[in-house]
Amino acid sequence: MTTTSTGASQPPAASDRSGTTARIAPAASAPPPRGRLGTRIAWTWVLLSSLAIAAFAVTPYLTASLRSLADSPSGGLAGNYADQPWPIQLALYVHIVGGGFALVVGPLQFWRGLRTRHPRVHRWTGRGYLTAVGVAGLAGLVIAPVNDAGLVGLFGFGTLGLLWLATGWAGYRSIRRGDVASHRAWMMRNFSLTYAAVTLRIWIPLLILVQVPFTTGAFDFDAVFANAYAVVPFLCWLPNLVVAEWLIARRGLPGFRPATLVASGS
Repeated sequence: MTTTSTGASQPPAASDRSGTTARIAPAASAPPPRGRLGTRIAWTWVLLSSLAIAAFAVTPYLTASLRSLADSPSGGLAGNYADQPWPIQLALYVHIVGGGFALVVGPLQFWRGLRTRHPRVHRWTGRGYLTAVGVAGLAGLVIAPVNDAGLVGLFGFGTLGLLWLATGWAGYRSIRRGDVASHRAWMMRNFSLTYAAVTLRIWIPLLILVQVPFTTGAFDFDAVFANAYAVVPFLCWLPNLVVAEWLIARRGLPGFRPATLVASGS
């Protein structure tokens, strides 16, 4: 490398065919690939929406009783559980708090910088996440029979709870075997089910809005809400799982086969 009398470094010289020399300008830093930029934007959206819904869904139940929430205009589903036996109410709180913790911690597990620079933090937060999924999933199965959507809710939310537990267990077993690729795939599936807490709250207002042009007479919000809520027990998680499987295939990770779930759980 040549230097000037002032000691500043200069780019190397190159000779052309005429014998003259030309300085090679240093290459400009390339912008991040579009795919990576899109991934960052999507991850940021998932993180912020997860934090927002965790705060929105968990805070009321930690600051007021079920009865007071049921009597308030914005009580949500509290009215359905305010008169239930205490084991059901306890399961509801475990499901809400555990699911909220999983929503907060889950996006961090897909942060490449955390995995590469602080692997111990990644492992411990992953254990916390899977523990939260385990307790919240079991609690979800307890409250599913008394949900507000009847049989549709029982099968929709019940299937969600079972898949939530199964994919979490498969993700844990795969990393214990040292199968990182399968672990990543299972955790993507699992968090897509965790993210159902967000998509449920996106689908409900959309389903309410699409009914407005078809209502006649006075607008009955309770009836419109009931119609919307009758669909979300499946709609809140099925599209998420389809998107997760598409992302898994796009990244070249192991695809889903029933045998892989059985093998991961063994």
